[in-house]
Amino acid sequence: MRSLPFRRAFYEQLAERAISSSELCRREDWQQLVFAPFGPERAEAHFIWMIRLGILRREVDGQGLTERVRLTPMGRDLLERLPGEIPRAGLRERIQENFRRHRPRH
Repeated sequence: MRSLPFRRAFYEQLAERAISSSELCRREDWQQLVFAPFGPERAEAHFIWMIRLGILRREVDGQGLTERVRLTPMGRDLLERLPGEIPRAGLRERIQENFRRHRPRH
């Protein structure tokens, strides 16, 4: 969570209600939710990564999976363990995490 561009308010909001990547990027209060602006495609890539990690899950409606995501129980537990704003990882740690995330799988 430290390597991701989301602030604590983003995760707290996901604990209350689901949000889509396009909705996140259209919000006027995005500065309260993320550290730097990015587009829906990048937000969706972050969402997919957090789904793979078990922090987020897709919301389900009567038609099946939606584009909106919510916090998982594990995500809620992680959030509870981090009081206050989530500390940002240093540049080196964020670069290493980015390589781990995008390395080719064999």
